[in-house]
Amino acid sequence: MRVATKPVIREVARSAAAFVPVLLLLVLLLLVIVRLPWAGDLGIHAATIERLRHHLADPGNPLVDADTPSPYYSPWMLLLGCLAKVTGLGTFVVLRVAALVGLSLLVTGVFRFVRTFSARRAAAPLALLCLVLLWGPALFNWSGFPGLNSLALTISYPSTFALGLSFHFWALLRKALRGRGERWPVFLGLGLLWAVILLSHQFTGVVASVGGLAMVLGARPWPSRAVLARLAGGVALGVVLLGLWPYYSFFELFGVGGLEQIHRSLYRDLLAHFGLALVGVAALALRWRRFRRDPLVLFFLLGAAMFAAGGLTGHYSWGRVLPAVLIPAQLAAALEVFERGRVEVRRVFAGLLGVALLVGAWTQAGTPGYVVPRDALPVRVAAKYRPPWPGYKWLAQEVRYGDVVMAKTFPSRQIPAYGPYTVAPGYPDFFLPDQEERVAAVRDYFAAGTSRAERLDILRRYGVRWVVAYPGDGGLRSDDAALRRVAAGPGGQVLYEVVG
Repeated sequence: MRVATKPVIREVARSAAAFVPVLLLLVLLLLVIVRLPWAGDLGIHAATIERLRHHLADPGNPLVDADTPSPYYSPWMLLLGCLAKVTGLGTFVVLRVAALVGLSLLVTGVFRFVRTFSARRAAAPLALLCLVLLWGPALFNWSGFPGLNSLALTISYPSTFALGLSFHFWALLRKALRGRGERWPVFLGLGLLWAVILLSHQFTGVVASVGGLAMVLGARPWPSRAVLARLAGGVALGVVLLGLWPYYSFFELFGVGGLEQIHRSLYRDLLAHFGLALVGVAALALRWRRFRRDPLVLFFLLGAAMFAAGGLTGHYSWGRVLPAVLIPAQLAAALEVFERGRVEVRRVFAGLLGVALLVGAWTQAGTPGYVVPRDALPVRVAAKYRPPWPGYKWLAQEVRYGDVVMAKTFPSRQIPAYGPYTVAPGYPDFFLPDQEERVAAVRDYFAAGTSRAERLDILRRYGVRWVVAYPGDGGLRSDDAALRRVAAGPGGQVLYEVVG
């Protein structure tokens, strides 16, 4: 009896060792949702909800006063816009709801997907730890890359929602491919889910597609012709839905450019940003020795091939497929701890993984600073904290919904979140035909050599009612008769009303 209880005791101990840190991480992320730190693309997602709240059927451009489509009007954002319109909840409250749903989908999706590989209770929580901590010794934040610090800043983004759905998609696909009684509705449902992911966040949709292909190629046993026919039907339905989506043309996105320089940094400092995942690459090698068509190995190889192709051809935006390289490695690292084999080998691997997780946790140790005062953190941890953006709540008290604001790029990424428009979008907009003219107009307004008459002409041309400027930005003089100083914000910013 004593001998029989030892494996049970070890299993309980492993489960506790994995579940306790996961629970702490979840508590931290729930507190982050309450705080909702602002950085990156939060402004455009808030602006998208604002436009849908006011004009659900024809919201127009989310950032500038123009009637154009936008890829930000996805099924998920449409649902959030409906929530805002029906309930009257504030935009940032709705974003907190989005964050809670996204986090729930991500956690449950990881658990469901991992359980298609292992029935061990501790495997799923350990996999979640690997997903958020097994990155690199240098901090890296980007939407769709679920490192702990990155997730804290992007938890309300469509990318988190889409990634959570992707894990559920892979889990359901693996189950459907293994089954023999799944009928057409199951595969048609998978096609619908695939289309929603692609429409909600296109880059994560590519990762979901690569993972889905790997699940099919690695299915064991190989799917029957009937299953493959139903799978093809699901794909066809997904393609039709992508083509029918009314808020923007999905397939036109394949022809857009201008994203390469933005994404070039994804190919720099790879070891510093992602080196800890090499532990998972070693685990993938072990899985490949056991089964040549292992789905996680194929997932990794397909993602790595596309990532490498992007670097070799200069298509640096293809680097957004990098989660398709990292996720299978991170999950494989967790699963390898529970694989059958020599006990000594498993213990060595578990030790290496433990060290890697500790290094990853230390790298992202500044994340608690988003929910507790910086002064309350230990000195070395506080040094890792990066303060979020302050936002423009002070401006929203004066500027009305739909007013046009003249501002440089950085303020233009936040101001539309409160309802106003800016002259030029703070982010590249491929469906805006006069984007370059708008960018040039903002540049000319603030340029030192522009005459007063030219500046006034720019303000009139775009119907500008307000100007936001930092000291030294340029533009009309602060004492110009065409401007009236209204309010001041952080960093010396000043809000002027255009009165002339």
